Amino acid sequence: MNNRSDKDSLANIDIPQEAFDWYDEYAHGDIDRRTFIKRLATLGIAGLTLSTLSGVLLPDYALAEQVSFNDPDIKARYLEFDAPTGHEKGRGYLVVPQGVSAEKQAPAVLVAHENRGLNPYIEDVARRLAKSGFVAFAPDALFPLGGYPGNDDDGRAMQKTLERSKIEGDFADAARMLAAYELTTDKLGMVGFCFGGYLTNQLAALLPDIIDAAVPFYGTPPHSPVTNIKAAMQLHFAGLDNRVNGFWPKYETALKAAQIDYTAFIYPDVNHGFHNDSTARYDEKSAELAWSRTLAFFHQHLG
Repeated sequence: MNNRSDKDSLANIDIPQEAFDWYDEYAHGDIDRRTFIKRLATLGIAGLTLSTLSGVLLPDYALAEQVSFNDPDIKARYLEFDAPTGHEKGRGYLVVPQGVSAEKQAPAVLVAHENRGLNPYIEDVARRLAKSGFVAFAPDALFPLGGYPGNDDDGRAMQKTLERSKIEGDFADAARMLAAYELTTDKLGMVGFCFGGYLTNQLAALLPDIIDAAVPFYGTPPHSPVTNIKAAMQLHFAGLDNRVNGFWPKYETALKAAQIDYTAFIYPDVNHGFHNDSTARYDEKSAELAWSRTLAFFHQHLG
């Protein structure tokens, strides 16, 4: 059960919401893999073995490639950068549209990953942005520990050992680097998912003179003052994501009070992570709508 057609064939099988909720707990480190699998075993869904059900819910990154790294419209490589407010040195995945040069610059977008490092899904998001005309850069918070290890369980455990303030410093320094990069204009956007959604909110407040447009997907509010934000904001939430959505009313009140230019979308009946096309939480209709809105927003505010 490791290809799109196999997973699509399960579209008519009613997977209980508990399974998605348990996966959310597992993905955020609240329970370990063994506990997650043990809970799934209690469901006893007709027509589904435990291995099939877990295979559907767990990531399959072969499904996440929408834009090939060999696509002729882009050039991708890894780039190290100085991170004096983080771990001294950082590294990320840089994707540049064909034709962009120091003489013909393009606006840039910083991409922030989830709580498990720079996995293939996030790299593909960077390629999608470059395919749409933006210079995209996706840092890997795990670089000080050797980089994303190739699986999410180890990546999640590694990221837990890092100080959040140091990760924020790495991404802030990546934003400064990208804003001054020879291939980019003076316009910088940021998009992030889950923990990366938090980072997007946080950097909008931390770097108000650098971040021009911010798109957090299911991200919690910043720790820095909301009143600092100058960026236009477009926020995306999953209707079934009670954990993150619980923060939204207070955050929205703060955005309104600070007169921040923001738009928020809540997609009904979808789970946290609905944009990630490597798991069963993916909702194609909502993901494509959210992404079309994201690209239009960046084109509007970054040029």
